[in-house]
Amino acid sequence: MRTELCEMFGIDVPVVGFSPSEHVVAAISRAGGLGVLGCVRFNDGDELDRVLTWLETELDGRPYGVDVVMPGRVPTEGTQVDLGKLIPDGHRDFVERTLLRLGVPPLGVDESQRAGVLGWLHSVARTHVDVALTHQPRLIANALGPPPPDVIDSAHRHGLAVAALAGRADHARSHLAGGVDIVVAQGYEAGGHTGEIGSMVLIPEVVDAVGPDVPVLAAGGIGSGRQIAAALALGARGVWMGSVWLGTAEYETSAALRDALLQARSTDTVRTRIYTGKPARLLRNRWTAAWESDDAPSPLPMPLQNLLVAPAHDRLMDSGDPTVVPMPVGQIVGRMNQVRPVADVLADLITEADETLTHLATLR
Repeated sequence: MRTELCEMFGIDVPVVGFSPSEHVVAAISRAGGLGVLGCVRFNDGDELDRVLTWLETELDGRPYGVDVVMPGRVPTEGTQVDLGKLIPDGHRDFVERTLLRLGVPPLGVDESQRAGVLGWLHSVARTHVDVALTHQPRLIANALGPPPPDVIDSAHRHGLAVAALAGRADHARSHLAGGVDIVVAQGYEAGGHTGEIGSMVLIPEVVDAVGPDVPVLAAGGIGSGRQIAAALALGARGVWMGSVWLGTAEYETSAALRDALLQARSTDTVRTRIYTGKPARLLRNRWTAAWESDDAPSPLPMPLQNLLVAPAHDRLMDSGDPTVVPMPVGQIVGRMNQVRPVADVLADLITEADETLTHLATLR
């Protein structure tokens, strides 16, 4: 199964796999797809540099991409300490009360010394771009729309394609006008930051909006070969998949999170602003329910909300309790019921997609 996307990046199958794990990214690219590394977790540019160096050694010339987070509007900037002063005491008190109510113990270290994820900051995201451009990715994607024009120009000068996620057709047209090469039409079902329109409606709207010469990747609610075939039938040139890789052997995580993912149904997610300050789909659990209570404050804007909850996330993850772990994931989590290698997952996806397309051809 090949589309123009395969020729564009020199890949075997039209599957782009996003993951914050370099091990998952490497496995996706080795298996014939295009692995894309989520960079937001890297507060330190030197650490990202080391990871990209490792990735390129592992891949030995196979293509990969990077994903950054650059909001369309530049968010509040500052150091962790400066930004921390903008977080109301009432919000901090609520978080601490909630952790006590949930039975989540302290970490046993000085939590004030642990930085939140500063990759939500515009300046840190620019560092991610600068580091990436010293390496050899084939794609740079932005999770929050098109990067600034100078970033797009710089990427193009280095021979990189630029992709941007879109949750509406008018956003896709705006991305195209800004110089983006690929539009990722991400439906409501997706994990992480996502919009309000379902994939079945959104994908053909975006395809029609950008025209036949612009590759569209379908994202959101894609966890099987049948869903890949459906995305291609809707006009997409390939798929962008993220949540499905959380259930793979290469994704290193805690036993509690693994158990939570494997036990979750498709109804066990919620779209909320409590993770970053922007709407994002997470596992629904006792932590997310606490933020829906009458005494819960409204989430803060990006990046303050993540700085507020980052120490709590560490404690929740360290608790060993699968009913409180904070994790972005899409509605396809209900299909994740066993741990398997990336190569096996991708092979089965493509086999089922091929079989589905063959079956559809017999219906004429």
